[in-house]
Amino acid sequence: MSTKKFASQADLEEKKVSFTRISEHAWAYTAEGDPNTGIVIGDDAVLVADTQATPAMAADVIRRIREVTDKPIRYVVLTHYHAVRVLGASAYGAQQILASQDTYDLIVERGEADKASEIGRFPRLFRNVETVPAGLTWPTMTFTGKMTLWLGKLEVQLLQLGRGHTKGDTVVWLPGEKTLLSGDLVEFDATPYAGDAYFRDWPQTLDNVAALNPTALVPGRGAALVGEQQVAAGLAGTRAFIADMWASVRAGVAAGKDLNAVYKDTYAALKPKYGHWVIFDHCMPFDVTRCYDEATQHRDPRVWTAERDRQMWETLEG
Repeated sequence: MSTKKFASQADLEEKKVSFTRISEHAWAYTAEGDPNTGIVIGDDAVLVADTQATPAMAADVIRRIREVTDKPIRYVVLTHYHAVRVLGASAYGAQQILASQDTYDLIVERGEADKASEIGRFPRLFRNVETVPAGLTWPTMTFTGKMTLWLGKLEVQLLQLGRGHTKGDTVVWLPGEKTLLSGDLVEFDATPYAGDAYFRDWPQTLDNVAALNPTALVPGRGAALVGEQQVAAGLAGTRAFIADMWASVRAGVAAGKDLNAVYKDTYAALKPKYGHWVIFDHCMPFDVTRCYDEATQHRDPRVWTAERDRQMWETLEG
């Protein structure tokens, strides 16, 4: 394995943005494997799920929303706490920033460390980082389990269906049109980032997503999924990656191998099947490290700091 440039620092290529309507009230802002934003246009207001990494990047989302509606953007939903998802929030001027209480708790516990870590990992996504106001993005309203919003007559449910990508994962569900904004619980042709994940829980959480029978889905990364077959493919791909990594790492741990050996084995095992997915090389060291932690002694994810990122990368890729 040659020494790879740290995380996504070599990734400087502009991505082509798509803005597509996926059901009567829902739109997907996608960019070839970069973090997606989901938009719900209700009778009297707009809801935006996941804000982009900076206000400068959020401005492009707003520009596209304004091409189709002049209704006020009243709600921003944080599907989870990662900086790349939340630091653009200030641009929307929303009345409410909504998140699960678990997500709020994670911002308290590790928001600052995560922000510094992610800015170091993704220079292209945080190019206009000076447009982020000082401090963190704080929810103005939190919930546990389920919360229902009414955008006029349009019912929008915020649901916690279980732990997966993080302990705070929230999905946005439009029951009337079977449309789901999943955040990073589901990816499509993009490698799940699992550095803060719960490997034991994630497959069951995906079952809970599937039980809603969505017919349109905006994943955290990758193209919007329209139709039962595409949605099923997104769920199956995400599940297979998580299950394959957990199986490989657990086998290595059972054989008494250390993290380095487990990493090399797991990289080799998963590369043929998933190596073509976006950010595969970026995610693998973080994912295997977290998986190894969970399989050995850390039920809950440890905090990533910029320093820990670098040490881990040196250990596994240096």
